[in-house]
Amino acid sequence: MKKTIRYVLFMIFAASGVQAKVLDATYSVSYGMFGQLGISKAHLETKGDTYVIEAGARTTGIVKKLSRNRQEKYISKGHIVDGMLISDSLQVIRSYGDKYAEKIYTVDHQNRKVTKTSIAKKKGKVYRNETKELDFYSQDDLLTLYFNLSKKMDLAKAGTYELSAVGAEKQNGKVKIVIPDDNRQVDYEKTLGKGDFWYLTAIVYQKIFESNKGELMIAIGKDGIAQKAVLKDLILYGDLVAKRIK
Repeated sequence: MKKTIRYVLFMIFAASGVQAKVLDATYSVSYGMFGQLGISKAHLETKGDTYVIEAGARTTGIVKKLSRNRQEKYISKGHIVDGMLISDSLQVIRSYGDKYAEKIYTVDHQNRKVTKTSIAKKKGKVYRNETKELDFYSQDDLLTLYFNLSKKMDLAKAGTYELSAVGAEKQNGKVKIVIPDDNRQVDYEKTLGKGDFWYLTAIVYQKIFESNKGELMIAIGKDGIAQKAVLKDLILYGDLVAKRIK
């Protein structure tokens, strides 16, 4: 559950460019026989040459009880250059029960450095507060990366692309995007539905349930918003599905 909501949240909010000043999307996340696990929401707002993205995830139903009301929130702030979102900071907040954890990534573009501050609390008391410099630099974080996809590649052209993003330090910042050729597209249509979509797979090099690399298939509408995402064939319980509901 911990990784599931997190990585689905990152992957489903793919958007094409930043034409709109305000953009909102809501997704229902379900998993096989368990039904709905939670709700994810994203909000993008631009003002002049600056932007803010807020993305949140909360558990629902029996999962809410089992996860002790787990909630996660991601806040990316930065500036816009030639239609690209350039991250200046990424804040990640997680809470469940009496525990609270926060990570703050600060991007120094001039010196091509990224620092991460980690804060952890239990019952309101801080027991960790540490800052370190990461081993890689990127203009993108895990939220801006997907909003910038159409600026980085042709979503209609088959190919494999390796990108980097702040917030993905466990995989040294690497994220792989695979756009299928015509022979593979039928598999995507069967899994995600047939429509006026761009199809792709995002690989985050993390184990999610029993999917070793975290390979998520995504259908993106021509409005640039992800309509559906599926993590396929997990052991025992079937597919993990995120579907846009608003």
